[in-house]
Amino acid sequence: MIENARSLNIAAGIILFIGIVYILGPLYLTVSTASQSYEFLLRNGLAWYPGDRLFANMARIFTETRIPVQMLNSMVVAFSIAITTCLLSFLSAYAIVYFRIRWAGVAFALILATIMLPLDIRVITTYQVASNVFSPVNALLDVTGLNGLIARVFGAPVQLELSVLNTHFGLVAPLVAHGTGTFLFRQFFRTLPADLFKAARMDGAGPVRFLFEILLPLSRTSFAALFVLTFLSGWTQYLWPLVGASTPDMQTAVVGLARMVPDAEGTVPDFPLIMAGAVIVSIIPLSMIALLQRYLVQGLVLSEK
Repeated sequence: MIENARSLNIAAGIILFIGIVYILGPLYLTVSTASQSYEFLLRNGLAWYPGDRLFANMARIFTETRIPVQMLNSMVVAFSIAITTCLLSFLSAYAIVYFRIRWAGVAFALILATIMLPLDIRVITTYQVASNVFSPVNALLDVTGLNGLIARVFGAPVQLELSVLNTHFGLVAPLVAHGTGTFLFRQFFRTLPADLFKAARMDGAGPVRFLFEILLPLSRTSFAALFVLTFLSGWTQYLWPLVGASTPDMQTAVVGLARMVPDAEGTVPDFPLIMAGAVIVSIIPLSMIALLQRYLVQGLVLSEK
């Protein structure tokens, strides 16, 4: 049995080592390419060993590109998505678990349906709504015939227009509608004692006091886990920032990195500069994972039931 256990440990160690190499290999190539010059890349191709141009290429990112401004946009978008998603998910799960709502199961099912309809699938309709947030109101007025009545009375139908494209609100709002956070908090609330809410009521704590003084402190790890996950999702989001922002000053860093590749055929991209930008853009999410890794693991484990 000892020999078998030792063999399993060796096999597990080999698999773990292969996984580490598989993950760290692209990161090493990214850093090594970022430390080379453009001329070296043209002569030798892929850089397998580090050079001495890493900090010079990183300095060029701040002086020759719009990546710093786009990183600020990514920070605003990612933080806004994370904070808003955590608050909405916490409140919706609180209402579903601790209040007697007749259609709570249906509401929770509809919330979970958003997981099966990601933004990549509904990007066209989302763009139509973002280009004019009053388009559903206009459609409702047309369907009900109210616009015809308004046109006969006032001489012209009502056509409300308000675009949130190329704004931070327009980049954040469509990415907040997701049911993962509600599911995470609901599962965590169900691990708590069933009589906790009743005991708090007997001690004179109302729903609001129970929410802020009891439930919120107990949900710290779940908050941290959901915050990290949604922040990383917002930071690495590509499709919607590409569609929803049309100017370089409003685009996010991920889109800015993709825009650094020249459109002209036959032109070799400045891969050292692009990889230096990728290193800079990756610093913030990697730092957040390193700092909040413990809370991330605890939050995901405690939410299982």
